Parts: sequence; structure tokens; C-alpha cells
Amino acid sequence: MSEAASPHQVLPAIVQGGMGVGVSGWRLARAVARTGQLGVVSGVALDITLSRRLQQGDPDGHMRRALSHFPVPEIAERVLARYFVSGGIDADAPYRPVPRLGVRPHQARAELAVAANFAEVFLAKEGHGGQVGVNYLEKIQMATPAAVYGAMLAGVDYVLMGAGIPTKIPWLLDALAAHRPVELPVTVAGAGADDRHVVTFDPPAMLGATLPPLPRPRFLAIVSSDVLAAYLARAPLTRPDGFVLETSVAGGHSAPPRGRMRLGETGEPVYGPRDWADTGKTAALGLPFWLAGGYGTPAGLAAALSAGAAGIQAGSAFALCRESGLDAELRLRLLRQARNGSLLVRNDPYASPTGFPFKVAAVPGTLSDPGLHADRPRLCDLGHLRTPYVKPDATIGYRCPAEPIDIYLRKGGAVEDTVGRRCLCNGLAAAIGFGQRRPDGYREPPLLTLGQDLAFLDDLPDDYAAADVVAYLLGTPPDEAGRSPAREHRDVRLG
Repeated sequence: MSEAASPHQVLPAIVQGGMGVGVSGWRLARAVARTGQLGVVSGVALDITLSRRLQQGDPDGHMRRALSHFPVPEIAERVLARYFVSGGIDADAPYRPVPRLGVRPHQARAELAVAANFAEVFLAKEGHGGQVGVNYLEKIQMATPAAVYGAMLAGVDYVLMGAGIPTKIPWLLDALAAHRPVELPVTVAGAGADDRHVVTFDPPAMLGATLPPLPRPRFLAIVSSDVLAAYLARAPLTRPDGFVLETSVAGGHSAPPRGRMRLGETGEPVYGPRDWADTGKTAALGLPFWLAGGYGTPAGLAAALSAGAAGIQAGSAFALCRESGLDAELRLRLLRQARNGSLLVRNDPYASPTGFPFKVAAVPGTLSDPGLHADRPRLCDLGHLRTPYVKPDATIGYRCPAEPIDIYLRKGGAVEDTVGRRCLCNGLAAAIGFGQRRPDGYREPPLLTLGQDLAFLDDLPDDYAAADVVAYLLGTPPDEAGRSPAREHRDVRLG
């Protein structure tokens, strides 16, 4: 841990989950942080969301205000010059593309990623003393170093990561806090056992300046089993500062069942006793942990505390609140369907190009509709979930199971990997109002995700705020400033 980080920290009882592309945006994280709990922004594809906000003209000025605080003004000015359109692009005009992720260094891509993560965390932390985290996916390895560094420049308090085994993140945070150049290993399909592929990031070279050391954020690994928690905790280089222990009913991606994948009558993965984490064994590791997936009620919080957890992570209740980043109309449609009992959230084993099961909320007019999915032209023009592979000439190429099947097969992919795949990058961007508009008039349909346990809705107002969720979970009314009184906490030493 960096010397700049305090070894003691009052732990939140509630961690607001990092959701989707921009569902957990800065407004939601800020609202939760103001209650004294941990607000979390989604760090996924922030390069896309910043660029498209700027191309829409940044009508409220928040992005430009945040970028005005970036420590190297020249970088912020270059980002604005590339993407800001005064008054916004025409309603039918396509968005300008951003550089796609890759293994080789790319200055403009790194600058956009650093600036985007800085802006989101800066806005989430602005105007209060609460704590803010950022959530990433381990599967998107090529984006991680620049994204994390941008969040750290804005003073992010926690980094959370799931969808993989994040063994290198504790070391990465230590190095970036000191502005040291880093190399993060990247999984490359077809690489030999002795081959080594990395994505590099050099903070001084990118910034053109040397800055004082940064506070080192605390790291929470999102895991689904006590076995994986024990594996990560076994050595100082891989040990996180805590865990989020997530069950299979949580929204978004979930871990596949252990052993051979079996599907039930509804076509969803079947989970068994081996897939339930042992909270006693997790507690014995001596690191704080939070329970997630079906714990988003006062009873769930009480059960988590009784099991030795520091609290819970809750996502779906926040995804449906007023500060959610979801497109306003889509949020209300989701909320209405959930309240009248007509909403089906399916744990689709094939939807995500990552190969992880992914919760898809069945809402008409979205990519949950098999007919709409079948009619959508297959393409991969954003590429956050594409993966590198070794080409026949030994160079590195990139492929995604959601791209056109013939192209994927020419790249050495297997046809069975393409079955049922949705383009999460485009679909999730459309869910927050940033769907691509194409010259032929095509508009990207949205894709919505949510958790499978919606019991919290019975006890919340028809249209509610983030502070209402916190007050409901803690069993305390919001105070006059919209902040829920903090639950009594112990002063806990983090790992």
C-alpha cells in the first residue's frame, strides 16, 4: 500500500454497485456518496461516453468543467478539440469513433481514457466529503492501466474489479500511485506458454510532466467463491483490501457454474452447492467483505452483517432510481414492468461475448427481443470486448464473437462461440442514450440488464431517489440534506 493511503478506514455498510456502461454514472455515485455510503461509477467504456457527451454539445457543461481541472491542461484541450461540438451534432449524424483498444501504445487513445475516467470520478466527488469508487472488468485488460490512472488522478477512493481473476491490480495501484511505468499482462488466444504479451502505460511520458505521488485507492476484488478469495489473499502481491462476494442472481455478468455448464428448463445455467461461497471461510481470511446478489433489502443487510460481512453491495435498486444513468424513458419502462410483475430477467449463458453468463432484462424494443436481435446487422465497431489472438503471421489481431460470423471464422474463431451473442458495447451505450446513428438511418437498439431479485420495490416509492434506497436499506429516514444517517461502524484495518 502506498504511504499516501491511510491504513484505517471506516467501512461503508452499503456499496452501490458499478453497473453497465454509464448506468452507474457520476450523478448516481455522487448521490450515494453524499449519504455516507460508497458511491461507485462504472469505469467501463468511459472513453465512449465522454466522447459522445462532448459530441452532443455537453449542454450542461459538466464535462468541460471537469476537464478544466485536469492536471495537464494540454491533454484536456486535445480531447476537447477532437470531440467537442458546440451545440451538438445533428440528430441524424453518426458519432465520431474513438480509437479501439489494442496492445500497442496509442497516445490519443490513452489520453481519452485517462481524461474520461478523471472527469467521471471528479464529478462524482465534487462538493462533498463522501467516498467514491470505480468499477472495472478484468476481461477488458487492454483498457485497465490508463483507465485506473485517470480515476486515481481524480482521487478515487476504491477500485473494484470483477469478471476475471485480478491478480495484478494491487501491484498496479502501487505503481500508478508513484507514477511508475507499468506493464499489465494480456491474455492472447493462440499464444505459446512462453510467450508474453503486455499492455504498457507510462504516466510521465503521457503527461509530459511529473506529479506528486497519488493516494493509493483501496482495492476490492469481486469474486463468486471463497476459493478464489483465498487464492487472491494468499500473497501480498495479489491480496486485495477486501472482497465483494457475489451470487449468481446479481445483475450484469456472473461467474459460470463450477464444472461443466448445465442448462435448466429455461435455458439458464444451473448453479449448485459448489457455487455458493462459504462466508465463514471468507471471514477467516481477515479481510472485510460485502455480500452481493439478492441482499438488497434490510433483511439482506442484517443477514450479511450476521455472517461477518461489512455490509452489502446493491445494484438493481440504484439502477432504477432517479439518478440512474439509464435513458429516462427506458428506466421508467423497466420500473413499470418490474412493479407489475411482467419483467423477466434471464441469466443468458450466450448473450455476452465474454463467455460469462449475462442478465438480460426482457423489455420490448430492446435486444432482448430475438427478432430484433436477428435483424440487427452484426458488427463490432466499438470493440471493448474484442480479444487479441495470434495471427498466422505471428502478429496480433483482434476478434469478437458478436462481429460478423464470416469475419470471426476467418480470424480463427469457432462458429459455436458466435451463437446468441449480443453486441454489449453498442447495446449498453444505447441504454443510456448514446446509441450510434448510422448513415443509412439505422439506430442501435438498447440492451438492458438488471438483477433477478426485485423484492426491494415493494418498500420503495413509485419513483424514488438514491437516498431513498440507502434509507430503506439502513432502516433510517433521510435527513434534511438528503443524506442518510450513517450506521455505526467499527474502525477496521484494511489489508
